Amino acid sequence: MPELPDISAYLSALEERIVGQPLEHVRIASAFLLRTAQPPVTDAVGHRVSELRRIGKRIAIGLDNDVWLVLHLMIAGRLHWRPRGAKLAGRNNLAAFDFPNGSLVLTEAGTKRRASLYVFKGEQALASADPGGIDVFAADLPAFRAALTLENRTLKRALTDPRILSGIGNAYSDEILHAAQLSPVTLTSKLTPEEWNRLFAATRDTLRLWIDRLRIESRTNFPEKVTAFRADMAVHGRYGKPCPRCGEPVQRIRYADNETNYCAKCQTGGRVLADRALSRLLGKDWPRTLDELEALKRH
Repeated sequence: MPELPDISAYLSALEERIVGQPLEHVRIASAFLLRTAQPPVTDAVGHRVSELRRIGKRIAIGLDNDVWLVLHLMIAGRLHWRPRGAKLAGRNNLAAFDFPNGSLVLTEAGTKRRASLYVFKGEQALASADPGGIDVFAADLPAFRAALTLENRTLKRALTDPRILSGIGNAYSDEILHAAQLSPVTLTSKLTPEEWNRLFAATRDTLRLWIDRLRIESRTNFPEKVTAFRADMAVHGRYGKPCPRCGEPVQRIRYADNETNYCAKCQTGGRVLADRALSRLLGKDWPRTLDELEALKRH
């Protein structure tokens, strides 16, 4: 799912392409995309784009009549900049927003239709799209700590809860926790003051690093290859590969459609965290340390 750095890259690329431009047409090819009935999406047509905003992991396009188009890309939704009037051929093309200088096309890979478009009128209605998480760049350490300790959650769950922090998901939470050298399963109530300092700094520094990196890329080309798996990430999507800090193989915890990647040596004191699928299979034989894991592999 595109997260804060990816959404920032999209906004940077769209800023120079559609702000000040009139929205000529909205073409919706998927009946599942539009999630609101009022105001009608046609209320946006013929009006100029006056503002772009990020709302969590959503992209909000504001028109000069106070109508807002809010796109939530979910896991497989992506944006593309195409020649004006680009055809919506193929089942993955969900919608197009036509401007005088080109068309913004929304696609979604796979068979599940999770991406969504909402139309709002006015600031009050727009606020209903905000899950409520704090902006880590607008918060200080006490506010950050207060948000994450409102409920006693694991660090992984707390970082990725949109009601707690704005715009962080599975990929960048892995990178943040690796930078902070903290276990993804540590409870927020257990952190020391020094660990809170590390987590706060790592959250801001990691996000800023990737925001800057992806924005630079978007200056020359529209971000067509938005992905949660980047070759220069430290741990996310790098199961089995060497940790860039210590060289030990990156470990993972798998669940549902996601996985958490971490370095046992750097983050968990050498302890291998239980993976649900394998721990059910191995039971008491589940390896607790990196040495036990390597011995198990040899057998």
